[in-house]
Amino acid sequence: MRTRGGLHARLRAATDPAHRALEASLDWQARVATLSGYRNLLGRLYGFHAVWESAIGSGLADEVFLAPRRRLTRLAADLDHLGLTPSAVAALPRPTSLVFDGPAAAMGALYVLEGSTLGGQLIGRHIAGLHGFSGDGLAYYRAHGPAAGAMWAAFRTRLEIFGEDPAAEAALTGAAVSTFSAMGAWLGPGPETPVAA
Repeated sequence: MRTRGGLHARLRAATDPAHRALEASLDWQARVATLSGYRNLLGRLYGFHAVWESAIGSGLADEVFLAPRRRLTRLAADLDHLGLTPSAVAALPRPTSLVFDGPAAAMGALYVLEGSTLGGQLIGRHIAGLHGFSGDGLAYYRAHGPAAGAMWAAFRTRLEIFGEDPAAEAALTGAAVSTFSAMGAWLGPGPETPVAA
């Protein structure tokens, strides 16, 4: 039997190179320095979450657990605050659709999205100070708010059930690494479609 907490440590080590590559390519401070840059970043995040949240929901098949972790509507609210109409939000570009083969792979992808809520607290405070937002426009980065720690603890508890099966752990880890890489490719430097207000 594997020790409790062991899977998270192994997963963090296995995904570290992809995680670092994502952080290096994102350059979030430069991108949120202007409102147009912030809007563009949120637009790219919206497209990514639209595809990934749908695929995770199908693979995980547990909406009670996933629902409070979905952030697509938060992104839509932020984009609305920044001047985008619902039709403009719906027309934002999205990556290619994908399918996760079961709960373990879906949980690996969710590990990346849910983990971003922790660093998002810092980013949200930075954006608030930079652009004078007091609440509206920060729903995505504030995510779980004061409950962020408790939500992460609950996620880690759920994560550990996959550490008892080597095949499940391999699927989970592979999906997490792939998600970090896909997010880096989608959000990183390169041609970007401006999101017009």
